[in-house]
Amino acid sequence: MPKKPYIIIMAGGIGSRFWPYSRRHKPKQFLDVLGEGRSLLQMTFDRFSELADPEQFIVITYTKYLDQVKEQLPELQDHQILSEPARKNTATCIAYATYKIFSRDPEAELIITPADHLVREDDRFKAVMGVALKVAKEGNRLVTIGITPDRPETGYGYIQYHHQEGNEAMKVKTFTEKPNEALAKTFLESGDFVWNSGIFIWKAKSLIHALKTHLPDLADAFEEGIGHLNTAKEGEFIQKAYLQVKSISIDYGVMEKSEEVYVIPSDFGWSDLGSWESLYELRQQDENKNVVEANAMLYDTKNCLIKTDSDRLVVIRGLENYLVNEEDNVLLICPINTEKEFRQFVADAKKKGVKFI
Repeated sequence: MPKKPYIIIMAGGIGSRFWPYSRRHKPKQFLDVLGEGRSLLQMTFDRFSELADPEQFIVITYTKYLDQVKEQLPELQDHQILSEPARKNTATCIAYATYKIFSRDPEAELIITPADHLVREDDRFKAVMGVALKVAKEGNRLVTIGITPDRPETGYGYIQYHHQEGNEAMKVKTFTEKPNEALAKTFLESGDFVWNSGIFIWKAKSLIHALKTHLPDLADAFEEGIGHLNTAKEGEFIQKAYLQVKSISIDYGVMEKSEEVYVIPSDFGWSDLGSWESLYELRQQDENKNVVEANAMLYDTKNCLIKTDSDRLVVIRGLENYLVNEEDNVLLICPINTEKEFRQFVADAKKKGVKFI
């Protein structure tokens, strides 16, 4: 029987672009965003359950969210939930989880995934994972999944690849962070760009090789205490290691620098659910293209997302392309496409002393 991969789920984000629904004390990965009775974290666990056994899962999260992970994923043992003492971006959290797995299984194969993405075509997704695991077996390849774009989206990063006829995995040429609309249109028209999904597949030793090459300080910090991982001294060692390392993403620190990066262009109904606008596009809309999760009376209102407490009657007239969201002590009314301003909203609300930011 083929060896099953380990699944690393990154679940430490704040989800500020879903504020005020998503809060620091309970960010979006722990919420039932889609109204399906399962949080995004739980749906991610479900998605990979046919690819790996429960004991092969690792969830890495911020220390304040440890109890929420335990509550939502009772299938996991305490040693499978890693607690970060500080947020040091994706390179650090992936390195921690990878070294922990490598210390007890040097031949481990890994799939790394965010906790808060949506996949609507599970069978196609599993098939792509199978291809990616096969590709990642060769040499020190680092494999990522690209999503075939269907619009000039400015909210995603892009990956350009070399066309290789007959190959399922393409050698990566360039990475580009969120482009402006004109550049996004150029990428779409070229046909050799995909969206960066943030899903990675590789052998543990391939990633460690890449860390030693491109982020040697980060690798040294974990190499120094690898013998403490999976022991009673792990927590103390991690506290020390996180003080030594800088905050850097895996894309910037490794993927953009390595010559061993391959992308598999795919389409399996993916969304990063990164904003209210992305949620609006996924939910069922009424005859006026409104998404309504509220006790609402709407007049001359269209293309809006209304989500409020059902105990309160909401009367709206004359809005178009707006978000109306009331959660606890915050009422937010703004154009639905202003996600870039949400971090500022949160910062300003914090200055005003609003609780539960």
